[in-house]
Amino acid sequence: MADLFDAAAAERLRDRAPLAARLRPRTIDDVVGQSHLVGPRAPLRVLVESDRLSSAIFWGPPGTGKTSLALAVAGTTDRAFEQLSAVTAGVADVRRVIAEATRRLGESARGTILFLDEIHRFSKSQQDALLPAVEDGTLTLIGATTENPFFEVNAPLRSRSTLFRLEPLGREDIARLVERGLAAEGASASPEAIELLLDRAGGDGRQVLTALEVACAIDTDRMVSLDDVEAAIGTSALRYGRDDHYDVVSAFIKSMRGSDPDAATYWLARMLVAGEDPRFIARRMVIFASEDIGMADPDSLSVAVAAAAALDLVGLPEAQLNLAQAAIHLSLAPKGHAVAEAIWTAMRDVREGLVLEVPPHLRDAHYSGASTLGHGVGYVSPHEDPSAAQTQSYLPASNTPLRWYRPGPNDRRAGNVDS
Repeated sequence: MADLFDAAAAERLRDRAPLAARLRPRTIDDVVGQSHLVGPRAPLRVLVESDRLSSAIFWGPPGTGKTSLALAVAGTTDRAFEQLSAVTAGVADVRRVIAEATRRLGESARGTILFLDEIHRFSKSQQDALLPAVEDGTLTLIGATTENPFFEVNAPLRSRSTLFRLEPLGREDIARLVERGLAAEGASASPEAIELLLDRAGGDGRQVLTALEVACAIDTDRMVSLDDVEAAIGTSALRYGRDDHYDVVSAFIKSMRGSDPDAATYWLARMLVAGEDPRFIARRMVIFASEDIGMADPDSLSVAVAAAAALDLVGLPEAQLNLAQAAIHLSLAPKGHAVAEAIWTAMRDVREGLVLEVPPHLRDAHYSGASTLGHGVGYVSPHEDPSAAQTQSYLPASNTPLRWYRPGPNDRRAGNVDS
């Protein structure tokens, strides 16, 4: 009788579950997207279908199907499947699953897969509790995380797991999800409504299904309109986690380096809307002005510093304009790497032992008796004789030319320096 009640409760929960949960794949063939993992002869599909999957980490942005993929594995394999969330589970729950897996293996020679969602939320000691069972094969662990596992998963556990990176869903994948969602809701949608869902999905399948479910609830005649989708999307939050912080600022820097002002403006907007620290953005632009532009456009450093000062002076939101102006200026400026290469190479040479003596004529001569030591003797100031000062040596004599600054083709005043 208890089993009947449990089954009935589970059925009702499935009926009331969010649309994204109701559309979870039952087997690996039902998975939408991630063809590089589950397509024909793809590595994860081969391992699952041959029942040779070892412990794995599913890593990717929210809504890319990590939990769905784990459940699809469960529906495809003959192994027992246990599921925990690191948000609510503790070491006691892990030990219980290990004990059950040990009993199951001894009684029926049946293996166990433990799916641990949000594995990055487990502390080091909690992750360590999994190690013995993973190492001896009692458990096959599938961990899911939105965070970079090289930062958040213990090295011993990570080294015993295969890392599978899930990518944001493509437009065709999102369209398939929308089609399935409409069928599950018994609804239809206008082409404009579907187009907006696809445009705003951002590769996040769960977000688009949530928006679709809200849109279906708004429109009681089950015909989803553009207005319904706009209202539903207005409730969705912008995704911006730790990985996004590093990836988006990387895209911002590379867009400026690639002289694409539109891309740089978009990635700047993405950071500002997500609440990124604007001082961090300003610092990155000041660095960029010298590292990636340098003498190709010396004024760029002044522009970047001025934007950082304007940020302190007026604050947000008005300083968005100053940051955007600087980002566009840096994008359009000619690029040069000579300044960065000069200081990095010189510092490397110093660390490797190139410690040069200061030539006598360049040494400090502002004290009594300096001239008797030869300090400052023969020095020519450019204020007194510019031509002589130019030909004067400012480094010790050497058999090979000592040169670190090598101007690039875009660098200003390059003609004054022998390249």
